[in-house]
Amino acid sequence: MRIKKSDQLKLKTFLKLFFVCLAVFILLFLCLLWSLGAENDGDYEVVVTEPVIFKRHDVVVAVVACGDRFEETMTMLKSALMFTKIHLSFLVVSDDHLIDRFKEKLEQWKTATKNRFSYRVVPLTFPVVEVEEWKKLFKLCASQRLFLPEVLKDVDSVLYMDTDTLFLTPVEDVWDHFYKMNSSQMAALAPEHEEPNVAWYNRFAKHPYYGKLGVNSGVMLMNLTKMRKFRWKEYVVPIYKKFKLKITWGDQDIINIIFHYHPDKLYIYSCRYNFRPDHCMYNSVCKPAEKEGVAVLHGSRGFFHSDKQPVFKAIYQAVEEFNLGTDSKQIFLQTLETYLEERKNTNCGHVKDIFLKNLRNYMER
Repeated sequence: MRIKKSDQLKLKTFLKLFFVCLAVFILLFLCLLWSLGAENDGDYEVVVTEPVIFKRHDVVVAVVACGDRFEETMTMLKSALMFTKIHLSFLVVSDDHLIDRFKEKLEQWKTATKNRFSYRVVPLTFPVVEVEEWKKLFKLCASQRLFLPEVLKDVDSVLYMDTDTLFLTPVEDVWDHFYKMNSSQMAALAPEHEEPNVAWYNRFAKHPYYGKLGVNSGVMLMNLTKMRKFRWKEYVVPIYKKFKLKITWGDQDIINIIFHYHPDKLYIYSCRYNFRPDHCMYNSVCKPAEKEGVAVLHGSRGFFHSDKQPVFKAIYQAVEEFNLGTDSKQIFLQTLETYLEERKNTNCGHVKDIFLKNLRNYMER
């Protein structure tokens, strides 16, 4: 059955009118929604955010921050952004009163760096009964790191950093050690000491520890997937209960005890990835740093904020003063060179070039 031409014209006209009316209706509906939103602007603001999910191969820098550690933590994270050439993921575990502060500052940085990183800020979680006891073990909240495999079940691996650390190399240079581990190793740490005569663990520890001189936990690569498979938490709690009256350095001692009994699970990288005042305050004892430069600086025992070793305070000051998104890395290097030159006659100042060597190599890449 064929439709007459006159009927076809009527049908086309009808369809045109229908779609015009539909478009007008949609436009009026959108205008109504906009006007309603404008009326309510003064009452509240709806912010829709997407959850940040870390993928298996993301480079995740994790830190635990409580009490007065906000500024120190932000300075460490800034140093990570200053030199990296890849997209980073930050995971901040914090007590409640700092969470909003971290989110606000990190959002500002995302704008300044054109979204060069993603982040999650999560509250403290201790999956044990004695929460307050664990929270106050050694430094406030430091023991949270021991429970990261349980707390971060959706995360494969992290580079855990103490708040009093600074990157003097791209983060990926440290992260690459994951690819050097064998199939049994689930974490990486640097030695606590290089010289037995001044080392702490071999002279004073009343509990087992890793190797001959122990390890320092300030810069720790953690394969959380392997640690969960190892049943890490099932070691942490019993060890604490057994040795709680003998440990001095809190979570670090517990880590040493675990790897004393399971040395095959630990990968050791050199002191240049966890360079502390002890490495230069008497003599220069970190030979890898002399050769290749300091990669990660650790201002343990408050050295970033005291005048005991002015070099450590100067490096922290230079990073703290750097403005993300505006200052150039060349300006930072020049500033740091000036600060270190002014302190060259101090103990660690005598080897000031080891703090610049790695940075200069980075600038030349």
